[in-house]
Amino acid sequence: MKKIVKNCLISFLLVGLFAVVFCATYLGINFLKFQSLPLNAEALSTPALSIAVFDSENKPTKEDNEFNGDFCSLESLHSYTPQAFISIEDKKFFEHKGLNYKRMVGAMISNLKSHSLKEGASTISQQLIKNTHLSGEKTFERKLKEMALTKKLERTFSKEEILESYLNIIFFGNNCYGLESASQYYFNKSAKDLTLAESCTLAGLIKSPSKYSPIHNPQNSIARRNLVLSEMEKDGHICAEQKIYAQNQPLTLNIQNKRVGSRLNTYSQCAIDEAAKILKLSPKQIAIGGFHIHTYQNSDKQTALCSAFDGVQIADSIDTAGIVIDSKNYAVTAYVGNSNFKLMDCRRQPASCLKPLLVYAPALNEGVVSPDTQILDEKITIGDYSPANVNKKYAGYMSVTDAVKNSVNIPAIKVLSYIGIDTGKQYAEKLGLEFDPQDDSYALALGGMTYGVNLKQLASAYTVFSNGGEFAEPKFVQFITDKNNKLVYVHHPNPQMVLRQDSAYLMTSILQETAKTGTARKLADIQNTEVAAKTGTVGKKNASGNTDAYNISFTPEEVTGIWFGNLSNQPQKIAGGNQPTEVAKAYIKSQTYQQTTFDVPSSVAEAKIDTLELEENHRLVLANPYAPERFTKTALFSRFNMPNEVSKNFAEIPEINAQSRVDGNQIVLSLSAQRHLVYEIYKNNILTQTISNKSGDVTIRLAFPEKECSVKIVASYGQNGIKSGLFDTKSFTKTKEFSLQKSTTTQQQPQKEWFI
Repeated sequence: MKKIVKNCLISFLLVGLFAVVFCATYLGINFLKFQSLPLNAEALSTPALSIAVFDSENKPTKEDNEFNGDFCSLESLHSYTPQAFISIEDKKFFEHKGLNYKRMVGAMISNLKSHSLKEGASTISQQLIKNTHLSGEKTFERKLKEMALTKKLERTFSKEEILESYLNIIFFGNNCYGLESASQYYFNKSAKDLTLAESCTLAGLIKSPSKYSPIHNPQNSIARRNLVLSEMEKDGHICAEQKIYAQNQPLTLNIQNKRVGSRLNTYSQCAIDEAAKILKLSPKQIAIGGFHIHTYQNSDKQTALCSAFDGVQIADSIDTAGIVIDSKNYAVTAYVGNSNFKLMDCRRQPASCLKPLLVYAPALNEGVVSPDTQILDEKITIGDYSPANVNKKYAGYMSVTDAVKNSVNIPAIKVLSYIGIDTGKQYAEKLGLEFDPQDDSYALALGGMTYGVNLKQLASAYTVFSNGGEFAEPKFVQFITDKNNKLVYVHHPNPQMVLRQDSAYLMTSILQETAKTGTARKLADIQNTEVAAKTGTVGKKNASGNTDAYNISFTPEEVTGIWFGNLSNQPQKIAGGNQPTEVAKAYIKSQTYQQTTFDVPSSVAEAKIDTLELEENHRLVLANPYAPERFTKTALFSRFNMPNEVSKNFAEIPEINAQSRVDGNQIVLSLSAQRHLVYEIYKNNILTQTISNKSGDVTIRLAFPEKECSVKIVASYGQNGIKSGLFDTKSFTKTKEFSLQKSTTTQQQPQKEWFI
């Protein structure tokens, strides 16, 4: 037994030794192979670069695509500024020769434990190479290239030159490349004037510009800044008093109004950011590599969208954005943003614009509701959640169409409860929306998300309706070529079916009503195309304004998404049905469309339903063939979700519940009326009154100068009765006749009662 164990151990050790030798040999060979990679000295020393971006007609876009060329020399900075970066990013920068082997071994052990490549252990020299020469993908091959080029970098440039290049190239978020650019943007000052606290804020930012953003995540930013200060004290760059003083400083940004001419929210910037994800390169590397980005931008639509915003009065404190998407080609044809911050990086609460995507379209697809399904609008409580309508009023039963077009909250929550939160989220996720694990409450029905969505995600999701239930993510970028004009990327949409065609059309028909008579009714006078729309508004409790306002409109050819808001969350006088809808209206009216009507799929059917049953019992049942027109309504259904019950109303002879008496010179008739019946009152065979649409007790008085007369009540369902050959009459009728005479003791006896 001992011999077997011993042999197994020896075998295991030999296999392990072979694996180590093999890996070392493989790494060594590839490392030597990558020694021949050229070092791009221009990429390391040129702060100003531009990216060629072209519109759909292959013309250069009019927007400025040059990277910030602001440069700061190492000598001009306070000593604590570069020391902050060294302490948090690469403590041994001046000691190692490009690679920190101790950190690399530690990172390798950590990666083996986590079965990932999360830990990089990159030095400042390696980060400089990665940001100027290589993609951001985490592979062993890229890491070996990085190591080889880093060794070549260290042999070519001094430590000071490397550090200076690093500080002028590194990305700080919000389109800021280089320390000078970041200092000007966040603090409105030159990098040479940065305080210790400000220097540490920027040094802490570069690890994750979104996570440690002083704009969007100030608490994370402060915590990271204070960590940098603590590391600087440990390294002996500052004393304890300096650390404590700086850590107690508030985070004070000074972002000036740079809206005019800002490159943060141009179509080109969005295309560059998208290309960076496609190529897995930083924008700086795209510029260095000489790539050409060809987009879907339509210059006429871009101009029209800008003009639509120009036609609406907008306060300086309000941020805005607009996007136009070609639904059929899944292409973003126009985009404009107006803010000090990059709006595409911001996720906002979508408000009621989420209802069609998460609640109603899924419910239609699941066969849970139809456009005319009745939902009781009432005060409800689900667990500890007590939602309310905006006006704190409840309207009783209403149709799904009315609930959507008037953006009523309670029906949306109820319908989500019918299909389930998970089902609603699964549909929305297939439309490109992203949810946090905490997004698991019924507040989702009202657009209450942990992080929200950006405008492109929200508008893109609405393309599913005009595309017959299919969805693919729309793109800014059509194709990309390298510096040798070789094609490296082409956008090939791959639409997936998310909704049935009938579900997509029924949702569209509901949203058409929203554009005609609902919250988006400012679109009602658009004549050049059919249009459907949904508005959304995010407000604060007891506030005198709102923080976000949307209009998402779509025609058979394109989607237009408009957002008004304020990233500081200060209430503004905005609402989805106001300014955003006015912009959408101006844009849509300015366009000429080839297809102007929505396609009706064969899986959508019309059927007449009994409105009496709908109003009294809130059920969708087919109208009886004998029902008068005034008690029927043509409704749209999916052929997979048709009502199969036929109403029993109007299929039987009407009943008359009436009494008569003589009161002096008057005949008094007491009638228990039913609203769906028409009553004709005859005196001596002469029609004197017609009563319709009355319910309950009705008193009728007739003049009675004679000594005797006959009074007749004829009840029918109306003028549009049976048209079959079963009966000769126009409708079921019933007659009740009274013979009356004056006497000291008045006698009233019904004489005849029959139907014809």
